Amino acid sequence: MSEAKLETVDKLTLQIVVDNNVEWMNPLPPGFIHEVPQHVLSNPPPDIETGSNGIVDIHNYCCGAHGLSVLIRTSKDGINHTTLFDTGPDPRSFVRNYASLGLDSISPTIERIIISHYHGDHTGALPTAVKHLVQVHHKPVIVDLHPDRPIARAAPFAGQQNGLFRLPYDPTFEEISGAGGTLEFHAEEHVVADGAVYVSGEIPRVTEFEIGMPGHMKWVESKDGSNSKGNWEDDPYIMEERYVAIDVTDKGIVILSACSHAGIVNVVRHATERFKKPIYMVLGGMHLGGLLFRSRLQPTVEYLSKGLNPPPKYVVPLHCSGSDVKFLLHQAFGDGCVNIGSGVKIDI
Repeated sequence: MSEAKLETVDKLTLQIVVDNNVEWMNPLPPGFIHEVPQHVLSNPPPDIETGSNGIVDIHNYCCGAHGLSVLIRTSKDGINHTTLFDTGPDPRSFVRNYASLGLDSISPTIERIIISHYHGDHTGALPTAVKHLVQVHHKPVIVDLHPDRPIARAAPFAGQQNGLFRLPYDPTFEEISGAGGTLEFHAEEHVVADGAVYVSGEIPRVTEFEIGMPGHMKWVESKDGSNSKGNWEDDPYIMEERYVAIDVTDKGIVILSACSHAGIVNVVRHATERFKKPIYMVLGGMHLGGLLFRSRLQPTVEYLSKGLNPPPKYVVPLHCSGSDVKFLLHQAFGDGCVNIGSGVKIDI
């Protein structure tokens, strides 16, 4: 199979639709735009009594939710494409934030939803998102999926010594197509949006300290003819997870990793070897929160800050990264570690 060819784009805009955090206060580098000025500058509400620029409509702004969804807008030679990377955990947060950011009026409309992996905090809003997009834009939406969807998944709950907690079911293929989605299955790497967006295949697991999620399980059907409907099997590596990459002119590779169950070092290593170009930005969930992943913090930060030449200009830990790695990354990168959340826009 020939390698998927990633085109270089003139401009990239990323909009954080859903993230765990809402961040209005931190100073941001050039190109990073908080949610509030996006609202006030694009459509300032009148405030006749005080003569100010407008009232902050806090009742209708973005909320945080445990999950991730990122809108990707690329531009090359005047041709624009819009892609959605994951949908977040539930319809309420997706619909609220999508409307709050005025994304119903974006042009071009979302052509494709890429799902990184099968966990409910990334797929829970998928049928609703598909239905909403089809109704609003009157156009079909391609849903880009890995073919290997487990029946169910479970993991040890944070802070508990024993006990398995089942995660919410991912939408079935029938539910997605019933909502109006056109299913497209990919186990191998490929490019979409006229070659502007790269979707990885299986991420090689080569880093010694990134050993997946111990205790994570998947439910499989019984195949031995017994009366049992199935059983739980070890599933620490979550092998179907994919990352996304975009190559921006005069900048380098921008990596979007949804949860980094493969390990963010493995993700960055693969992208570095695959594209042979500098990494400009690493954005997304790094799954380093909690005691289970504490031993991985220092070697991860060491690799990101010293293992690449040049190091990334920006590291943007989101979703499941955890506060500990954010603190350590800020020590290593300074203002190059950017703490953001739902509603923030990034122009590159």
